[in-house]
Amino acid sequence: QVQLVESGGGLVQPGGSLTLSCTAPGRTYEMAAMAWFRQAPGKEREFVAAIRWIGGRTLYADSAQGRFTISRDNAQDTVWLRMNSLRPDDTGVYYCATGAYVRRAQSDYGHWGQGTRVTVWV
Repeated sequence: QVQLVESGGGLVQPGGSLTLSCTAPGRTYEMAAMAWFRQAPGKEREFVAAIRWIGGRTLYADSAQGRFTISRDNAQDTVWLRMNSLRPDDTGVYYCATGAYVRRAQSDYGHWGQGTRVTVWV
């Protein structure tokens, strides 16, 4: 069973930056993609970004496009989410997940991390 380990969350002011990381030691070939989702207080969990391990194809939510960058290091089994120009509505728990395809739906991802909290405070 793959265990995803997230880190990098914290408290940041609006306009600031954070980088989240997620490692997936022991990932298998079926886990061709890695994604980040987030859940704001009182809201449904939503897609943020995804990347394919081979080739690096990426997909972003409209809210993340232009501000967030997802990247990966295959040798380290690690994916990062660099978040710039953070806003209060970026606050939430960020989860990484693995799946077979780079898609937006939660149902396409079978393994999930425990989450890391990001708070953008005013």
